[in-house]
Amino acid sequence: MEGKTKKIAKKIALYVILILLAVIWVVPMFTLVATAIKSQSDFYSGIGLFELPDNIAWDNFINAITQGRLLTYMKNDLIVSCLKVPLGIFVEALAAFALTRLKVKHKTGIFVFFLIGMMLPMQTALVPINVIYSKLGLLNTYFGLFYVYIGFGISFGILILRGFFNGIPKDIDEAAYIDGCNKWQLFYKIILPVAKPAIATLVITDFLSTWNEYLLASVIINDNTMKTVPVGIMTFVGEHGTDYGYLCAGVLLSVIPVLIVYLIFQRHFVEGMAGAVKS
Repeated sequence: MEGKTKKIAKKIALYVILILLAVIWVVPMFTLVATAIKSQSDFYSGIGLFELPDNIAWDNFINAITQGRLLTYMKNDLIVSCLKVPLGIFVEALAAFALTRLKVKHKTGIFVFFLIGMMLPMQTALVPINVIYSKLGLLNTYFGLFYVYIGFGISFGILILRGFFNGIPKDIDEAAYIDGCNKWQLFYKIILPVAKPAIATLVITDFLSTWNEYLLASVIINDNTMKTVPVGIMTFVGEHGTDYGYLCAGVLLSVIPVLIVYLIFQRHFVEGMAGAVKS
């Protein structure tokens, strides 16, 4: 009887903690939505932060697209993200494959060398990047932006994929070589499909970090027609005053591509995990 009571108490405590965490996560999102649908006059009428307005200010979303040029910023961010994410993951997968399946000398040392990139603060490289890019003419170019994104993101991708590749049995390699596969076919026909859950996870996290990156984009891109979403949204405050409804509407619209990518690759992640469990 006492054991059942303890189990019930633990379940109640767990549910209470989960509910509190859910509320902590939902409240900022609700505040963002409630602010985005308020007009500028609502902020001077004494309406509460968590109150909904009588009339929804759909103009905030229209102005974010037209006056704020949000679609231009989203197009720029999509170009950079669609260049960086697949190319970066491909390079990271090649490096992880070499470190786990090929006969490479000093594998541990090479892996540690890649990890050093994660320990380097991005802020320390801003001035050298600015100087070098200005001399090479790479400022205000998509290539310059996604190239430095790959450089800073490669360490994390190799860390994730190397750990996943190490978990794939080496017997698969021997069976593939017996069937006539070469190393390249082993990589893209066997290892990559098996590693689908890890790749899907990297796509989600990599796209999210690239889409939301502000510091490097603000240093490399100065042309207003080429700014990405985080840098472009910051102009909402400087150019258009402090209309928080207008600003939050732009933030909400900018989340849509990230949500779409998450939903698509989350499904692939679940399918990959289910297939791994069945096998």
